[in-house]
Amino acid sequence: MISNQILQSTIEGLKNITKHDLTVIEREGKIAATTESGKINTISADLDSFINSPAEAQSVQGYQYFKVFDNGVAEYVVSVNGEDEDAFSIGKITAFQIQSLLVAYKERFDKDNFVKNLLLDNLLLVDIYSRAKKLHVENNVRRVVYLIETDIDKELGAVDIVRNIFPAKTKDFVTSLDEHNIILVKEIRERDNHDDIEKIAKTIYDTIASEAMSKVYVAIGMPFTDLKTASNSYKEAKMALEVGKIFEPEKMIINYDKLGVGRLIYHLPVNLCKMFVAEVLHGLTLDMFDDETLSTVNKFFENNLNVSETSRQLYIHRNTLVYRLDKLQKMTGLDLRTFEDSIIFKMTVMVSRYMNFHENSF
Repeated sequence: MISNQILQSTIEGLKNITKHDLTVIEREGKIAATTESGKINTISADLDSFINSPAEAQSVQGYQYFKVFDNGVAEYVVSVNGEDEDAFSIGKITAFQIQSLLVAYKERFDKDNFVKNLLLDNLLLVDIYSRAKKLHVENNVRRVVYLIETDIDKELGAVDIVRNIFPAKTKDFVTSLDEHNIILVKEIRERDNHDDIEKIAKTIYDTIASEAMSKVYVAIGMPFTDLKTASNSYKEAKMALEVGKIFEPEKMIINYDKLGVGRLIYHLPVNLCKMFVAEVLHGLTLDMFDDETLSTVNKFFENNLNVSETSRQLYIHRNTLVYRLDKLQKMTGLDLRTFEDSIIFKMTVMVSRYMNFHENSF
C-alpha cells in the first residue's frame, strides 16, 4: 500500500501544475490525502454508492470522482474540484498517476518479499531463477549483503533512509527483516575490494547515525554472484554481527572477512569453553575480577605488553601497574608480562565473553 505521505506529495505536485484542488479517498471512505484545507474526513452516501457501483467516474455537487483500481477492485477514489473538461482531464491524469504508483509499489513489495525469502532460504532452487526472471532480478551480478541493526522506531523510516543513500541503483534491494534489522543487497563492481565494500558500510553507518541520531551496527557478508548463494552472504553478515557484539562491542562496522579468533571461539562447544576457563582460572570466573584490573589488562594488551607505555596512558606509576599485574598473577598463576601467559589470559577473556553471550541468549 502506498503511504499517505507519498499520496500527499503526489497530489500537491499536481495541484502546483494544474491549479486544481485534489483529494484521494480510501475505499473505506477515509481521506488519505488532500490539498483542500478543512476538507471533511468523511464520505457521503452518494460517494459510498459510487464506490460500489460499476461506474468508473461520476460528477456530484461540483466535484468529479474517479476510481483507482488494483486488480479490478477500486482501491482509491480521486476527487477534483470542478465539473469542466479541464477538471475531468486532471482527475483522469491523477487517477492514472496513482494507479502507476500502485503498480510500482506492488512490484517493489514483491521484489522485497522475494529477496527476503531468498536470503532466509525459504525458496526452492527451482523457484529462485523463475521468480527472479519474472520480477526482472538479474542473476550473475556481483552483490554483497549488508545487515543493518538499529534501534530506530519503525515510524522514522530507517528503510527509506537506506534506500535514499543509493537512489539510482536499480539492482540494489532494501527490505526490513524485522523491527530493528534491515537488509541491503548491494550491487558492487568487479574491481571493488574489501576496502571499497567497507567504505559503503561506513557511508550507511554515518548517514543513519547522523540523520536518526541512533546507535547503528552494520555487518558485511562475503560477495556473491549467483542468487542461489545469496543466503550464504546473509548468514555470514548475521554471524559477523553476533561475533562483533561479543568480542568487539565498541566496533560498529563488522566484516565477516575480518572476524579473526572470534570466529573460531564462536564455533566452540560451550562445555569445552567451560572446561578451558576452569582450567586456566582454577575455579574463578571473569566476573570476580574488578573493572580496574580488567581495564588495566586491556590497555596492557593494546600496548603490546609494554609496561612503560601502559602506565603512561593510564596515568599511573610504573610500580602501580607492576603491582596490579603481580596481583593478577597471584590469582591466576599467569604472568601477563610473558607472551604465552598473556595469550592464554586473552583467550580466557574472549571465551568468557562468548559463554556469557550464550547463556544470556537462551
